[in-house]
Order: sequence, then structure tokens, then C-alpha cells
Amino acid sequence: MPALAFWLALAAVCSLLYAWLSAYRRVRMRLELERARAQQLSDLHLATIEALARAIDAKDGTSENDIRRVQTYATAVAAELGMPVDQIQAVSTAALLHDIGKLAVPDHILARPGPLSPEEFSKVRAHPQVGAQIIADVPFPYPVAPLLHSHHERWDGRGYPRGLKEEEIPLGARVLFLVDYFAALTSRRPYHAAMSIEAAAALIEQESGRALDPRVVRAFLNILPRVRDDAEATGRPGAGAGQAGEPAPVGDRGGLAPQTSVFDDIALAHGELRALYQIARAMGTSLGISDTMALVASRLSNLVPFSACALFLHDDTSGAFACRFATGTDTEVLQQLTLRQGQGLTGWVVRHGQPLTNGRPSADLEAAGLGQPTLLQSALVCPLFVGDHVIGTLAVYHTRRGFYQDDHCRLLTRVCEQVAAVVHNAIVFERTHEASLTDPLTALPNTRFMEGHIERELARSDRDRTGLALIVIDVNDFKEINDSHGHAAGDRALRGVAQTLRDNVRPYDVCVRYAGDEFIVVLADCTREEAECKRLELEDAVAGLLFEPQPGVVVPLSISAGAAVFPRDGRSYDALLAAADRRMYGNKLAYKQSAQAPLFLPPAAESRPDR
Repeated sequence: MPALAFWLALAAVCSLLYAWLSAYRRVRMRLELERARAQQLSDLHLATIEALARAIDAKDGTSENDIRRVQTYATAVAAELGMPVDQIQAVSTAALLHDIGKLAVPDHILARPGPLSPEEFSKVRAHPQVGAQIIADVPFPYPVAPLLHSHHERWDGRGYPRGLKEEEIPLGARVLFLVDYFAALTSRRPYHAAMSIEAAAALIEQESGRALDPRVVRAFLNILPRVRDDAEATGRPGAGAGQAGEPAPVGDRGGLAPQTSVFDDIALAHGELRALYQIARAMGTSLGISDTMALVASRLSNLVPFSACALFLHDDTSGAFACRFATGTDTEVLQQLTLRQGQGLTGWVVRHGQPLTNGRPSADLEAAGLGQPTLLQSALVCPLFVGDHVIGTLAVYHTRRGFYQDDHCRLLTRVCEQVAAVVHNAIVFERTHEASLTDPLTALPNTRFMEGHIERELARSDRDRTGLALIVIDVNDFKEINDSHGHAAGDRALRGVAQTLRDNVRPYDVCVRYAGDEFIVVLADCTREEAECKRLELEDAVAGLLFEPQPGVVVPLSISAGAAVFPRDGRSYDALLAAADRRMYGNKLAYKQSAQAPLFLPPAAESRPDR
């Protein structure tokens, strides 16, 4: 009986033990399954937000490899500091997500090359807090949001958003700040060029105890030699961007290689936006055509690659489209091109009002009658519209045959929408500026032009120790012409005198209509004797004019002139003008006296008729 009880008790114990073990296994399996599910969920959250972070960094113009580079350095520094495993993982995750808050920063601020205004900088300062709020509800098994929130706090308390200092800043955030600072220094950004690793390390050492935690700086400098090669290899692969932090331009692919990832598409799309913004911003800083186009060409190359770029505008005099700006390969040849509507590539685009892709550049040379060979093999030409009117074309050329694609045409068309308005304004500005310096009656430069010109010439003559002559000219008896024949005849007389004066001076001399019937001629590199000879020559030239105020009526024209020479007669414009003016009035007085003298004087011995 006791034996039976023993075996029954043992069986009961075994049954209980088996039941306990079965329950333990079920609980353990359930716990492991829940842990696996939690890890999968955490990994899913991390993968989702990491993909979002990579997309945002691509939008910001930063390659995903730069993010990996930051992560490599940050993880190594955290391990060097002896941080716990979960905190190291938190730093590694935060390194991927640290700029996710830039979703709240407008693109034009991120792409701006110059200093930011206080209002713009306030937008940038908000991104750590925005980033922390974005991931605040993500159930990471380690603290990530506090690191994002504080990764722009400085050791000296001058950081943002809360102005924390020293140990108040989470250690992981101090690590992120240093590594992010290092990455910014060694990567190309819109606002600065990339710095060498050695120079960046020296600058980080200088900031120890100021912006950066000295302990974190020591850890970073310790790991830099052994981590550098792996981190830089991760950050700068052979494919992708040409410079750190800069996505490859659309045209660099040239249709020869597919894009490597969807993040390249994002980077390229926002690269287009940044480039278009920079072109628009650059064009707003200049009024002249040459200056405007030089800025456009410098920005356009990042959007639509070219070997040469040229602007053709309508010439009101000839009715053709002449090259007004060219840069790059075969510039000298392009600058000679003048094409009528329907001639060459430009003429075709003007006539049809639509772009032309991969045209043959030599067609323009042939149409213009130029026999020079050219290295340019393909052209993309787009019209410039102001309203419904084509004012010209913008052309880009490449030395590779068939280089341009539909994307290039689309982008250049977008650029031309901006360029057309700016170029039109530049044309109006140049014409207005020219009109303000030109006398409308004689088409000679006016007094406003002369004042600037004479100051430059006086400075040059003083520097080179050469002479400079000023001849003041007044038309004789001009009031009588107006009174006898009308002001229209007087205007024609002034135009005739102006043309004669212009024809009888050297191409680099300046003839100016000073006021009314007065003119001034400025002679460069001229001695006193040469100036006097030129004065007499001009008087003789005008005296030879045959002016007909009315058909069949001939009126003689003449001028009085006086010359003054720098530095003999004065060292300033006012002094030279006064000296030349005195001599001119002296000659005019002599002219009037000779005009009033009788043409025939009777002999003294001749008697009156009544004697």
C-alpha cells in the first residue's frame, strides 16, 4: 500500500511537472514570439523612418551615402566613449534621422548660397524640434527623440533650440552635433566649398570647450585615423554625386546610364527646383544683357550641361537675329552669327516658335555664310517669348552628337520662360540708358555722356602723361537760319554740322552736342599744335557744306571754334572748357567783324559825283 501511494504521488508530481514545463514552454514561446514581433515592429518603424530620412536628405541635396558616413562616425565615437549598447544604438539611429525636421524648412532657404536673414534662420532653427515631434510616438526601444531635439545645442550654451550647455545636453546629442559639424565642413554645400579632413579636424580641435564637448572631441580625434577610411569609402562611392552633398546634374547621365535608385530621382527633381530658383535669383541682380546672361550660363550648366551657350536677339535695324552673348567652345565663331527668320537652327525656331533638339550647329554657320569648322556637334535651341512675340532664342551646344534629351528640352524651356522676361527688361534698360546718353536730334553723345567720358580721359592722360584736347564749337548765324527758314531747317542744319564733325575726327575721338548750336570735340593723345590744326580742319569742313533750307536756296554754314589742351590750359574739365570757350568767342568775334566789313572800299582820291 505504501508503495502504491508512492508511485501515485510520483505520477502526480510528474504530471504537475509536465504541465508546468508545458505551460513554461508555451509562455516562453509566446514571449519570444512577442519579442520577435516587437523587434520586427521596431525594425519596420526604423526602416520606414529611415527611408523617409533618406528621401528628405535626397531632397536636401545630400546623398544617402553621406548619411551613412555620419552614422559610421557617430557610432564609432559613441563606442569610444563607452556608452551602453542601447545608447550606442540610439546614437546610430538618431544619426540617420537627425535632419528629418528639415521637412519644415522651405527649399529655397536650404538652397540659398548666401547668409540667411533672421527670419530665414528662425525657420532653420525649428528643425530639431520638428524632427523630435515627428518620431516622438515611434516606439523605439531606446531614446531617440531627445537626441534629435538637442543635436544643435552647443557646449557653451549658445546653441538652439533651448540654449542648453555642457552636461545639460544629452551625451548622444553632443556626439551628433560634432559629427554633423564635421560632415558639414567636409561636404560641399550651397553656402561653402568642401574642406579637407585635416583642416576640418583642426577646426574641431579649436572648438573644443567652446561649441564642442572636449571629451567628445578627444574621442572623435582618437577614432578618426582608424575609422576615416571606412567612413569615407561609405560616403563617397563611385556612383552618384560628383561632389559630396551635390546630386549629379540631369545631363551628366546623358542617356548613357540608368539612375541608381529612387532617391536619385528625388535628388534630381529637387536639384531642378534649386537650380531654377538660383537662376531666377541671379537674374534679378543684373540689368544688362551681358551680365544677365553670364549669370544665367553659370547656373544653367548645373541644370542643362553644355559645351557652349549663346543668346540670339532680334536686331531692329537689320531685322535679323544676331548673337548678343556667347560662352564656351567656339565662342568667336558663335559671336559672328547673324541669322534671318527661317535660316539655320535659330531661324527655324523663330519661325515655328518651338524648340529644336539635337540640331546640327554647323547649319547656323552655313546659313550665316561662315566656312569655319566647329567642334560643336549637337544643339538645343529654345525660343524666347514675350507675350506672343519671339524676341530671340537661347541655344546650348555640346561636342557630343545627339547629346540632348527630352528632359533637357523641358528644363531649358522652363529656364527660357524666366530668361525671356529678364532679357526683354535688359533690352529696355539698355535702350533707355543709351537714349539718356544720346542727343535725339543729332544722334551724337550728349552732355551727360561727355561728363563721364572726359573725367575718365583726364585720369588716363594724367596717368600716361599724354595730351588731351577739348574743342568748343558754335554754329555761326544759327538764329538767322531759324528766323528766316524755320526751326525744321535749323534742325537739318544742326544734323548736317554734326555729321560733318563726326566724319572728320578719328574713330576713338568723341563728338558731343553740348547745347543748342554748340558742340564739343574731345581728342585723345593730342598736342596743342595738333588741336589747332584739327580746329581749322573742322572749320573748313563745315564751310564746305552746301545747305539748302529750301529747294534752290543755298545758305553757307560756318562754325567758330576754340581749343584747349590738358595740362597746359587746365587740369580739370571746367578749366579746359572755360579756356576753349574763351578762344571760341574770340574767334566768333573776329568772324562777326569780318562779316560786317564792306566787301569793296572806294579809293580815297575818288570824288563824289556832284563834284
